Amino acid sequence: MAENNTAQTPPKKGKLKLIITVVVITLLAIGLSVAGTLWFLKDDGASAVDESSSEPAAPEFQPSIYSDIQKPLRTTVKAQGRQRYAQIYLSFEAKDPAALAGAEKHMPLILNQLNMLLGSTDFVELQAPEGRLALSNKMLEAVNQMLEQEGEPAIARVLFRNFVVQ
Repeated sequence: MAENNTAQTPPKKGKLKLIITVVVITLLAIGLSVAGTLWFLKDDGASAVDESSSEPAAPEFQPSIYSDIQKPLRTTVKAQGRQRYAQIYLSFEAKDPAALAGAEKHMPLILNQLNMLLGSTDFVELQAPEGRLALSNKMLEAVNQMLEQEGEPAIARVLFRNFVVQ
């Protein structure tokens, strides 16, 4: 009989097994990193909830409501020997719609007071931003004082939409 002298070669392990192993290890690493991230975020969120539940709840945000005065305030202002004019378009800001309704109801009284306040202001003051801010604050105080006398809620701010002095 003839002998088989050729050495038997072991069967080749395919690259398929290597590729599957690498894919499984990669998926396992990705899964563990996602799980770890979620675990850390879950702990931070739970502690934030615990901290916020022990503190009193903050009031909800209420957006401001605005009311434009359509007619401008026009008057003469004090100047050094010359006649100067001022024209201001105003808006009122409030959180409560009842405050704006009250201001609208008593608008003739408010406009009269604001016109007198503007007329008593010095022209030089109106040219500086600080003077305009001070005028806005004085107007706010005057409006809120009148609204308080009439039993209406106060407004938050008096805003200048257009401001002209000449």
